[in-house]
Formats: sequence, structure tokens, C-alpha cells
Amino acid sequence: MASNVAMNLAEISSTRPVLEQVANKWSVLILTVLCSEPSRFNAIKRRLDPITHKALTEALRRLERNGLVHRRVIPTSQVAVVYSITPLGRTLQEPFVALVAWAAAHGGSIEQAQEAFDARPL
Repeated sequence: MASNVAMNLAEISSTRPVLEQVANKWSVLILTVLCSEPSRFNAIKRRLDPITHKALTEALRRLERNGLVHRRVIPTSQVAVVYSITPLGRTLQEPFVALVAWAAAHGGSIEQAQEAFDARPL
């Protein structure tokens, strides 16, 4: 039994760096947006309002570096950049869509729990 616990702790420890890269709030939302269709930077920014320009830029670079997002420059009179999900990123679609759906379904319950917690006497 103890080896089972140690193995689980080792697995958790070994996945931490990966989860830190892909499981932050903006990454989950960006990948969820890109699962539906490739998008330009400003289109992503509009859908994820109130994300800042800097936060979106950093998140897209991190996702591109990790092989989850592809960045394509379109040579036009004004340079345009389109982001799309990679095959590796697509493997996250099902769990991320489920996570976003869970958040939508249970957000009210979490808000009620927070209000009840904050109302407790110290």
C-alpha cells in the first residue's frame, strides 16, 4: 500500500512541470478557443476579454513553445498572424471542454461557497 502512495506522489511530482505549462487559466481558455477554429490575435483577445495584450502574447508564446499552438504569419499589406491548435494541442480538447463545461455548471456553487466562507466569523 505504501508503495502505491509513493508511486502516486512520484507521478504527481513528475507531471507538475507539464501541468504548470498547460493548465493555467489563460492556456485552458486559449486552447478551448483555438479548438473551434484558427484565429487571429485580436479575435482571441476579444473572445477572452479582459485578458491583457501582454498576458495573451506570453500565453501564446508558451503554448507555441510547448508544441500546442502553431503560429502562422500571413504576408499581407499589414502582417497578420493566425494561431491554430496543433495535433498535440488537439489531444487536450476533450478534457479542456469538459473543464470549461464543469466551471460553467458549478461556478454558482463555488461562488456560494466563497460567500459562505467569507461570511464566517474569524
